[in-house]
Amino acid sequence: MSLEGSFLRVAQDAAIASARTIGYGQKMHSDHVATEAMRATMDDVPMRGRIVIGEGERDEAPMLYIGEEVGSGAPGTPEIDIAVDPLEGTNLCAKGAPNSIAVIAASPRGGLLHAPDVYLNKIVVGPRARGSIDIRATPEENLRGIAKALKRSVKDLMVVILDRERHVSLIESVRSCGARIRLIGDGDLAPGVAAALGGTGVHAVMGAGGAPEGVLTAAAMRCLGGEIQGRLMPARDGDEERLRDAGYPDLDRIFHTEDLAPADEVVFCATGVTEGSLLRGVRFFGHGSRTHSLVMRSKGPRHIRFVDDIHLNDDFEGNVSRY
Repeated sequence: MSLEGSFLRVAQDAAIASARTIGYGQKMHSDHVATEAMRATMDDVPMRGRIVIGEGERDEAPMLYIGEEVGSGAPGTPEIDIAVDPLEGTNLCAKGAPNSIAVIAASPRGGLLHAPDVYLNKIVVGPRARGSIDIRATPEENLRGIAKALKRSVKDLMVVILDRERHVSLIESVRSCGARIRLIGDGDLAPGVAAALGGTGVHAVMGAGGAPEGVLTAAAMRCLGGEIQGRLMPARDGDEERLRDAGYPDLDRIFHTEDLAPADEVVFCATGVTEGSLLRGVRFFGHGSRTHSLVMRSKGPRHIRFVDDIHLNDDFEGNVSRY
């Protein structure tokens, strides 16, 4: 699967389109333009792609719905499973807040879990803390395990948690251990990736977020060597029936990184939309735009790249050095 350049363009085009709506206060519109841009670019990718994580079921999402066929579809092109979040952090983009990103992950067919749109109670750590966590343990036990693996005290840990009422008890437990907390309003995918990258100041992500985002986080962990554990969590009317229909009747099942992203070969691309701690946001100038992206692959050859690209309009004639 040598399509990472194409997937990078998919993420970049979605980021540029949604960045033009930053601060408009219209999160649905921002998501819509990102989805349309991602879909249009993906149609030119030489593959027979299938969306396994998308914008929802077919009757809920006109584009990039789960099960949708994407790519050129030409005979002989590879069969690829695709997980997307055209705009992770729609509220962040609408408000002009940090850490909104456009994301795509891909693997050979069958390599990414088709996760239902329910909550996943999760914990994410980087490669140095891999093997030190257990989603069934208490927050205190997990924090002690992470601290031991990182050779630091619990009070030096930074844990990212979504600022939600469902996390009141979790937040109290983490604080009682002495660990520091960064509460975020939306978007736990970027912090999950940050937890697995050195120098970001994030050591773990805890709490319940979307299961589809959990699959995308797992794809990133396959590339970075980090770990995610999760347990599906019905929280809304119809969730238990949705899980049974999707083939997940056992609510006690623990999903590990390799369960969520079982493929050995995974490509992960993310492009910043608004300014963030992981990626810079899209910057516009008179003749084009500039993007900052993260591109990773888990195999052949395995690498992690930060890509700073300038995208020029077709009519540009000049010097790009000042951009």
